[in-house]
Amino acid sequence: MSIVKEFREFIARGNVIDLAVGVIIGAAFNGIVKSLVDQVIMPPIGLVTGGLDFSKLQWVLKPEDPSTPAVELVAIQYGAFINTVIQFLIVAVVVFLLVKLVNQLRRADAAEPEAPAAPTAEEKLLAEIRDLLAKPPAAVSAVAPTPVVAKPAPAPKPAAAKVAPKSAAKVPAKPKKG
Repeated sequence: MSIVKEFREFIARGNVIDLAVGVIIGAAFNGIVKSLVDQVIMPPIGLVTGGLDFSKLQWVLKPEDPSTPAVELVAIQYGAFINTVIQFLIVAVVVFLLVKLVNQLRRADAAEPEAPAAPTAEEKLLAEIRDLLAKPPAAVSAVAPTPVVAKPAPAPKPAAAKVAPKSAAKVPAKPKKG
């Protein structure tokens, strides 16, 4: 397989395209977040802190010499770093909320039960057998034909007991109704 063909297949995969779209949207989103931090969030924070503009905060290591243009200001600009941290936190919160929303949507999709498949003929038969076994015997005989069961062998007769001699007295016969 040629390198060009492999590269074309690599680019055509959905993951790479999704990643490219994510990077482009992320770059555009960066401008929105920077504007939000610099123009919306930081001015009220500066007002609360006495008009302090964080982006101008710096720690001067070597001051600028106006008489010699070759000597430039050397400073650690921690105010710009504070703005960048706030931008990062805003992006992190937005990404967290988006991931949370996507996870909720996935759980909602997973929570919807799929329609159960129609039972097979064997499953229907087994369900009928189970239902018949669960019913009391009287109900089963009314529903299904009585199964033929082999009769048990007759029990052996007990040994003949001595019979008392018949008495001479006869029992009167019952009169017939006429």
